[in-house]
Amino acid sequence: MLRFFENLVDPYRSYDESDVPPARLWPFMRTYVEPFRAIFVFAIVFKAIVAFGDVAIVWYVGRLIDFLAQGGPTTVWADHGKEILIVGAVILFVRPLFSFVDVALLHNTITPNFGTLIRWRSHRHVLRQPVGWFENDFAGRIANRIMQTPPAAGEAVFQVLDAVTFALTTVIAAGVMFADADIRLLIPLGIWIVLYLMLMKWTVVRAAPASTASSDARSAITGRVVDSYTNIHSVKLFAHHDREVDYARGAIEDARQAFFREMRIITTMDVTLTFLNGILIVGISALSLYLWYIGSMTVGAVAAATALVLRLNNLTYWIMWATTNLVQSLGVVMEGMETIAQPLKLVDAERAGPLALTKGGIEIRDLSHHYGRGSGGIDGVTMTIRPGEKLGLVGRSGAGKSTLVKLLLRFYDAERGSILIDGQDVSAVTQDSLRRQMGMVQQDTALLHRSVRENILYGRPEATEAEVIEAAKRAEAHAFIAGLRDEQGNTGYDALVGERGVKLSGGQRQRIALARVILKDAPILILDEATSALDSEVEAAIQSTLYGMMEGKTVIAIAHRLSTIARMDRIVVLDEGRVIEDGTHESLLELGGIYAKLWNRQSGGFLADDISAEESGE
Repeated sequence: MLRFFENLVDPYRSYDESDVPPARLWPFMRTYVEPFRAIFVFAIVFKAIVAFGDVAIVWYVGRLIDFLAQGGPTTVWADHGKEILIVGAVILFVRPLFSFVDVALLHNTITPNFGTLIRWRSHRHVLRQPVGWFENDFAGRIANRIMQTPPAAGEAVFQVLDAVTFALTTVIAAGVMFADADIRLLIPLGIWIVLYLMLMKWTVVRAAPASTASSDARSAITGRVVDSYTNIHSVKLFAHHDREVDYARGAIEDARQAFFREMRIITTMDVTLTFLNGILIVGISALSLYLWYIGSMTVGAVAAATALVLRLNNLTYWIMWATTNLVQSLGVVMEGMETIAQPLKLVDAERAGPLALTKGGIEIRDLSHHYGRGSGGIDGVTMTIRPGEKLGLVGRSGAGKSTLVKLLLRFYDAERGSILIDGQDVSAVTQDSLRRQMGMVQQDTALLHRSVRENILYGRPEATEAEVIEAAKRAEAHAFIAGLRDEQGNTGYDALVGERGVKLSGGQRQRIALARVILKDAPILILDEATSALDSEVEAAIQSTLYGMMEGKTVIAIAHRLSTIARMDRIVVLDEGRVIEDGTHESLLELGGIYAKLWNRQSGGFLADDISAEESGE
């Protein structure tokens, strides 16, 4: 039975993804509420029926008292016995049925599925953001908002459907009951409602920003703590335990002060509400007794009115807390929107199609990109890489090598100029199709916190086990993989590598990354210091594999160790974002320019970054 309610809404149903989510709260919530619209209507109806039934029971108790006051047991039973039995049957059998549907809709249909739908769609949207977007925020804070926003939104919806609906129905039903007893009872009730709404407005106006401030403060704690944990090696290496504790304490203290401010509002609200409820209890009870005294109300009506006002007294605390929780939850949602509702910074063109790669030729035309700063990056780069050509890219740190590669992969859109692959502008094709045609091994290799096999299969998920092992062997990784064992007892290719691959050495991570790219076998290959983490013996063993990988592919290889790119077809030297030399290894040495100076000044085969401007011809 409960499975029926659990499956009323599919949180993973297809939907139209938006590149620009609503930036305001209610339109943002409405996009997620849409699949639940009919369910919400039913939930409100059943909640109203349940709330009305609770008030009706109190009213009927008053009616029953009047029955008892009018005659003896025999007379009462003869005149009203059938009615009493029917009411008892309704309370025993009908009321639980409506309550079951009410609770099942809230707890089994809405609560689990609504949060799941938001988390699923938010994660999909965030993953579509470009690399640069992630580089401008903490991964921990992004994840924290993805995790906190769905339950907060679910809590807000729950409070509206549960507490607000129940409260409105109860107050309306109570008003009807009071009017039935004596319309003059509506006077103290009306005065109390006005004062209660004023208090609620006062609380909401102050609680919303206070809740947002508390939520921001908690996110700041998460960001600082995650930053320390992520960089735990540096923390331990520099013996900065106390510094990191103090760094976190500052954010923790800010959160405590923000929480103090929030709780002051709650305390003021609670004390004021107690006083207002006293006015309601005394007002209704005193007026009921007076009306009974003058003969306008029966004893049963007085009892029912008194019981009902006590019920309202208890209900008001719940409603005020529910309203406060609602506002606090919406504050968390609004904070989460700062991440989840951000428009996509980089999208496919409206009529973008897949990249039709035929030869693998790359043409770069007057390409400039400075990350919006007006300097740095690259400036006016123009070059052509022929199909199947092996290009070495050289330059000191900050020369623009990584920027050029990021633009080629379309991690950013160039501020000026264009990149064409087989005559197709990379900005006019889909991002996924572009990157599927490229394999890249980076200097800073970070693996997924999954098994070795899953990390290698990331290159080509449909590959067979034999192909995975062959790729690992070609990357000189199979031998050490066979000896791996994690804390859960998994061995070999099933062993988990840890977050970002921390359980492996730099060289081991690099070789698994190489195996992944070997398995992908993309026609365009980008090597960004691909052997930087390998020792000389392993590098020598893998060199033949690297050159084998390059056969028939268009290759861009970045290296500080110039000996690793000396055999490239061409070498391009970048400096301050511009191409200053272009030619073969031999021709550049004969030229006697910056490349020749770098080659001659290498120490241990690495690029020297300390060449002065005079020596480099600047």
